[in-house]
Amino acid sequence: MLAAQGNAPAAEAALGELYQIYWFPLYAFARRRGHSPHDAQDLTQGFFVNLIERRALTQVDQLKGKFRSFLLACFQNFLSVEAQRARCLKRGGVGEFVSLDMKDAEDRYMADAADYLTPEKLFDAQWAVILLRQAMRRLHEEYKRQGKASAFEALRDFVNETEIKNSRSYEQTAKLLGVSMGLAKILIHRFRKRYSAYVRQEIARTVSHPAEVDEEVHALCEALVVSGGGVEE
Repeated sequence: MLAAQGNAPAAEAALGELYQIYWFPLYAFARRRGHSPHDAQDLTQGFFVNLIERRALTQVDQLKGKFRSFLLACFQNFLSVEAQRARCLKRGGVGEFVSLDMKDAEDRYMADAADYLTPEKLFDAQWAVILLRQAMRRLHEEYKRQGKASAFEALRDFVNETEIKNSRSYEQTAKLLGVSMGLAKILIHRFRKRYSAYVRQEIARTVSHPAEVDEEVHALCEALVVSGGGVEE
């Protein structure tokens, strides 16, 4: 996020990376606010182009809060004040910012069964899912670097207690890993610990102070609980 606060072209590239990570919660927010799929796409891309033009991310370190809250507040303001400019920003001289798979975006949105969620609650739940995915991706990369890709596949379901009932047992996992039951439990514990560490690191990147990490963990866990599992993971 710090890189996105500098000057182009490095800042634009960093902002493009932020877009690739965080576009879907904003897209889902726009859709839940009643915008059509194409308009939601244009608004989401136009918003990030607007961030580049206005260099709005330079204001983040003046904020005593969370990047999640900052981004949503900026997007809400963009929808209210500058929605009519969205198509011009994307399709005018600026061009397409980052390619957005329209079918994938809408499929993911329609997979969310939690119709009772407000746009804000849906945004928070999807934000939590994005951070969990980022943490899992980083853990997967770590295991691949260590030549343990097969172990990752055997252990990945155990980061969520509710998924264990629908996945392989400890005994099955031990056999798959070729280790004893006791060692399998140790490996599962280590896997969960590393995953939790990555989750906290991802969250730490979106808050202005380390002391806010625990508060954000609680808020995002609450968002997932409120969603009742009605968001795609």
